[in-house]
Formats: sequence, structure tokens, C-alpha cells
Amino acid sequence: MPLIRPATTADAACLLEIYRPYIEGTAVSFETETPSVQAFADRIEKALNGWAWLVAEEDGQGVGYAYGSLHRERAAYRWSVETSAYVRAGWHGRGIGQALYRALFDRLAERGYCNALAVVVLPNPASLALHRSVGFEEVGVFKRAGHKFDTWHDVMWLQRVLRASPPEEDRGTAPGEP
Repeated sequence: MPLIRPATTADAACLLEIYRPYIEGTAVSFETETPSVQAFADRIEKALNGWAWLVAEEDGQGVGYAYGSLHRERAAYRWSVETSAYVRAGWHGRGIGQALYRALFDRLAERGYCNALAVVVLPNPASLALHRSVGFEEVGVFKRAGHKFDTWHDVMWLQRVLRASPPEEDRGTAPGEP
């Protein structure tokens, strides 16, 4: 099993190469243009400051990553986090996505987050299988939610409980705030 470690902004170029095929060749990501390495590094830094971003590494090569990010701006959503995981082409089916998600859930729960939310474009049986295998439950489907490659795509929302309630001492603030 690969080493799972926190990402750094120095990982941006490697991790962007994992993500690029999902942007350019699939509807798995609804991004339509590949971000610059600097923009991707900025995303990593933002996630590290508020949530978590992890890398799976095998023999010094990044083979996958998972991260948490803002679900919604309004304060009542502060204990929920949106999650994503991506695995390098050719490395699927080895348990990397599961290992990344499990480690991510532990870190997010430690930071006080209570709910992990994920969005999967349909059809995507492999991603749904991954999410179900780590405890996500299907919440609902938004029809025609995204338009990419001249086609409308449905998305399924999934949810997983990370912890029952926020830490008692932090109930008035967002996770990671003083």
C-alpha cells in the first residue's frame, strides 16, 4: 500500500498530472480548462489551511490524492465538508482511493467536521463503488446539473457521517478557527 501523507504545494505539478485526464477527457470533473500549476498549488494551500489534502505516494511518485473543501459559505454549513479523491490512471483497483478517503476522514473528524459530502457524475460505477465502500450513502440525484462535451450530465450527492457532533469547545466557530 502506498504511503499516505499530507500534501504540500510542491506536489502541485504531480497532482495536477493525475487530475488533468479527468478534466480533459471525461465528465468526471466539471472543470473545462486545466488550471495552472500555481492555481492548483493555491488550491492545495487553501485546503491545508481549512480542511486537509492528502497524497498517496508509491516509490516517490504521487499515485492519488484526496482532499476536503468548503461545502457552502453560510455558517450553519461549517461542520460539513465536500470531499474528492482522484487516482492516477493505471493505479485503480488497488485500494488507493479507499486508503486516501479513510485517512482523510480521520483528519477531518479530528478537525471537528461532522459530515463528508461528495458529488459523483453519472454514470460512474467505479466512483460510486469507491464511495459506497467507505461508508457514503446516496442522498439524491440532480438531473442535468452540468454541461460538458456538448452533453448534459446528472450528478449524485452522497453523504457520510464523520462524527456525531462538533467538539463542545468549538461549537461557535468553524473548524480550524481560533
